[in-house]
Amino acid sequence: MLTSLLHLAGAALLASTVTTQGFSNATTNSTNSTAPSGTFRNPVLDSYGADPWVVQNGGYYYMTYTMNTNITLLRSKVLTDWNNAESKLLYEPPTGKPYSTDLWAPEIHKFDDGHWYVIFTADPYTDMPPPEQDAFCSFECPAVNHRMYVLQSPGSNIWATNYTMKGELNTFNQFAIDGTYFKHTTGLYHIYSCWFDGLQSWPSNLCINKLSNPWTTINNLTDRAIISVPTNPWERTPYGRTQNVRLSSNEGPEQLVNPNTGQNFVIYSAARSDNPNYCLGQLELKAGGDPMNAQDWIKNNDGCVFYQNKIEMASGVGHASFVKSQDGTEDWMVYHGMKDPFLGWNARTIRTQKFTWNADGSPNFPRPSYGPFQVPSGQEKLSTRDEL
Repeated sequence: MLTSLLHLAGAALLASTVTTQGFSNATTNSTNSTAPSGTFRNPVLDSYGADPWVVQNGGYYYMTYTMNTNITLLRSKVLTDWNNAESKLLYEPPTGKPYSTDLWAPEIHKFDDGHWYVIFTADPYTDMPPPEQDAFCSFECPAVNHRMYVLQSPGSNIWATNYTMKGELNTFNQFAIDGTYFKHTTGLYHIYSCWFDGLQSWPSNLCINKLSNPWTTINNLTDRAIISVPTNPWERTPYGRTQNVRLSSNEGPEQLVNPNTGQNFVIYSAARSDNPNYCLGQLELKAGGDPMNAQDWIKNNDGCVFYQNKIEMASGVGHASFVKSQDGTEDWMVYHGMKDPFLGWNARTIRTQKFTWNADGSPNFPRPSYGPFQVPSGQEKLSTRDEL
């Protein structure tokens, strides 16, 4: 998810079409307007979209994704067409704050206290740190000041518009992006993309901290665990890079629990998000394992578990979230990808596909494609805003 001014330009263009009343799309001809009845095609949003996060609540799907300048929430009765979805502005940061610019990868979670919490990463300098700071980094480090922040809803209504800043989620004053919550029987955890220290700048790894609540870290830096480092050829950019660790990346971690076996996975993005080799990797927590013990995480080093499909021009696929079909019988992934990787970050659009489970309990992801696909089970008679 690490971006540049190219990403900023694309997201800013999109943000200019968003209001608190609705969503206006840069592209007017829907991909799904030509799909046969009962089917859909990717992408599910015809304009730019990256780092999608989708949850279900009260018969709706809710989606947020990187807008760069604010956090906006969309809602739809269907998973496969967001072009006419309702939209509300949840949060627009004031100027002059450490979180005023480059708001990336927001996620929204509900906890036992009844509140909804938005976790996101942001920066004070539009990814342009002072030269005096950048000079101390081992490589160019535009995101050196990115940190994690948390918003809280005023009550149990996810659609409330007056979310308030709860505070910074402590990552020990070091680079932190793409944070997510990991819920476990032993407590609540924060997994995010991190560096080894404050200025090393590459590689970007996956770190985990323990939380006492959605906005408070309780361990110190010494106890922070690094659970994945991008050492495989497919986690580096360009593929198999050997001369140094620049652009080697693990990011976009998301918890995925097998509903039948209870196995805990973290599906993360590997390589660089403006590159066609961007893909999904997999970690699994050992049965009875401690999330804060790096040795209890089993990494699938065999290769990406979801990766580009050159034949269908579906590349740069990653940063997925996971939801159920409307009737709860199917598992679906929502992710971003590119058709023309030469456009880089601006080429990303949001897609969705069904996935299943392997005999060993691990997720069995499909090949990325544009379809047409059958719509999710239970969706056949619903339109974007239909009542259930």
